[in-house]
Amino acid sequence: MEPGDPTEAKRPAGGRLGRRNRPPATPVRLAELPKAQRRLAMLRSVAIVVLAWALILGAFFVLPIGHESGLRAILRLCADVALIGALIAWQIRRISAAELPELRAAEALGVIVAVSLVAFSAIYLALSHETPATFTERLSHARALYFTITIFSTVGFGDITPRTDAARMVVSAQMLLDLALIGAGVRLILNVAKSSFDTAEADS
Repeated sequence: MEPGDPTEAKRPAGGRLGRRNRPPATPVRLAELPKAQRRLAMLRSVAIVVLAWALILGAFFVLPIGHESGLRAILRLCADVALIGALIAWQIRRISAAELPELRAAEALGVIVAVSLVAFSAIYLALSHETPATFTERLSHARALYFTITIFSTVGFGDITPRTDAARMVVSAQMLLDLALIGAGVRLILNVAKSSFDTAEADS
């Protein structure tokens, strides 16, 4: 690097530009990209979501999850709700600094839904392991995930239903969180993506 290089003055004392100090990327609408770049960006986002689901679901089936006592499962519910809230906040920051906010928002929704499903599946699995009569049948990993998805999708086939008050309270909490996630959470994430363009247009 030549003395007096203007890029040298922009570097912090450590010599490297920290990630927090990097300026946010100028947002670009997906429709403005050339067709080839748009297709590549969409495929990349799909791959990220698929990989995230594979890792999250793989961890659920492989790790020793679902062996907590009933009380610890309820406490874990509170921790999982806080985790999902923190994940949403972190994803919103990433969306606001992304070059393609629309795709980043889609990736964020995919990851948040996967984490939410696995979090509640682990709680249901723990309740079923402690007291097999908690549900109409003893839950395995697959059955717990299946039950969680039926609640999330509001289908509720009725083949697996909660029998104890503790299980009903957890199911009720999931229903309320699903409503908040689908309603307020999705709208918030999409609004952040939209506001990124509005801010960029106002600054230009």
